Amino acid sequence: MEQQVPQSARDPTRANDALERIGRLGWRNGLAAIVLGLSASFFLFGYALVYWRNADMDFMVIYNALLLNDGKPQQFFDHPAYITILSVQLWFKLLHGFGLLDAWTLSSIPPASDASAFDAAMTSAVRAARLLVWLTASVCVLVFAGLMRLVVRDWRIALIATFAFTFSGGVAIHARILRSELLAAFPVLSALLILIIVGRRAGIARPLAMALAALLCMLGMENKVQAILLIAALPFIILPFGGAGSASVAFWRNPQSAGAAIVVAALAAAIAAWAALPLIEAGFDPTLLEAAHFHGLVLGRFGVYQAALLLVIAGCMIAYAIIWRVSAAETIASMFAMTAGALIALLALDIDFNAANVIAVFNPLEKMLSFTDPGTAELASGLSVGGILAPLVEGLASVVARYTFVLHSSPRPTVFLIWLVVPGIIVAWRRGERQTAIQALALLLAATGIDALGVRRGLKSEYFVFTDPLIILAAAILLDRLRDLRFHRWAWPVAATLIALHLIVGQAEPVKYALKRAGPEPVCAWNRYHLPLLPLPWCRNVS
Repeated sequence: MEQQVPQSARDPTRANDALERIGRLGWRNGLAAIVLGLSASFFLFGYALVYWRNADMDFMVIYNALLLNDGKPQQFFDHPAYITILSVQLWFKLLHGFGLLDAWTLSSIPPASDASAFDAAMTSAVRAARLLVWLTASVCVLVFAGLMRLVVRDWRIALIATFAFTFSGGVAIHARILRSELLAAFPVLSALLILIIVGRRAGIARPLAMALAALLCMLGMENKVQAILLIAALPFIILPFGGAGSASVAFWRNPQSAGAAIVVAALAAAIAAWAALPLIEAGFDPTLLEAAHFHGLVLGRFGVYQAALLLVIAGCMIAYAIIWRVSAAETIASMFAMTAGALIALLALDIDFNAANVIAVFNPLEKMLSFTDPGTAELASGLSVGGILAPLVEGLASVVARYTFVLHSSPRPTVFLIWLVVPGIIVAWRRGERQTAIQALALLLAATGIDALGVRRGLKSEYFVFTDPLIILAAAILLDRLRDLRFHRWAWPVAATLIALHLIVGQAEPVKYALKRAGPEPVCAWNRYHLPLLPLPWCRNVS
């Protein structure tokens, strides 16, 4: 009988291919292993934890979901966490409808004087909410994997990028606790990937894809206004992501067909604007802004930087059209389509209308400044050039130190990718892969800039989810173009080391939370403000 010879032995090139070793499981099995790994981490270090272990925002979101299910208005608007609170409310209602959750309204929670019953009810509510978080993170991982397969040519690189995203510091946190950042950052990240994909592949329906991207960006803003930083970076990031297939198809160069499409897009934008007009008026209502203690950021006026951002987006769209030969008709139709998409997403605020959510979404920087240190807010409102540059330079220096990991360690394994991305950009440039180098550089600069601004709030691990995907995408793009690097003799040892570091460092925060021995007493410092109708057994304000 003829002995079977392994494929790698017949083909020595494949034996030296680091990607071949990484991709042995195949796409589906590899993706299943990643999701199972995420699930194991969640059930070990998230689901089983005592219900008050991550009380900071778990309690705030769950409390407001319980309020809404009791017919009471939302009280937490800090982020404003609108989508997160709404999703938990609907999730609780769904579970209760199937008879799986009794603690689904505030009135169903036993009084704090009955500590054992209170603990049991809150445990069931918190664990139910954590299950929703796990499901959300799992869906995000699968969507990211699908989009990455359309961005890079090699499915194995898409699988590596998915692994890096799944076990990054940000997702490691958001897969087990209730926070607003994942549902803010991931829609914007998806919008970026969609824009890259449709930018490279022209078609009749490309403006519809751009409308979807705008819709996703607005939904992200509705959950955490910090998403504005990533949204503002998108127009610049996307500029180098064109190609030979970017030029408009014949449909958009035909005056009749293109003209009809522009009319339809303009009509859709007009209808969406008419429907969203009450929200727009509420977002800039002077009375509401004054009641919220918002102060105009530019010359004491509201709406100035918002208008400037719209002009920047339009300018970058025109520049992209010129560089990559997109017709004027398609560009105009895309502008109308994106306007319609963003305004349609804005209507989601009407699902459970509250003016505090609306003014936060329309005035994101003013909302963000309310959470910075007083010095930063004062400098920003004064618009002093030196005052603005000083904290930025300070933040940039802090970010560079964090990226070295040696000067400032953090539970962020993505920094190790930066050690490869920077020399990768240099190698790509020297090899003549100028466009790839510029793409990776744009992503890295965007991540650095956003992180530098995040330093003013400590650049906590919860914020990594806004910029880690940009670094991962930069690394994937470089690896996809510099394909010969996977045959280097150091490729597999480096890849294996990075995979191990990614798992170990990325799980540091979940393990730390699981092993904490501190009690719930710190919650008593803020529960009266954030949970006024939910007295806690271990706090003095028990009724």
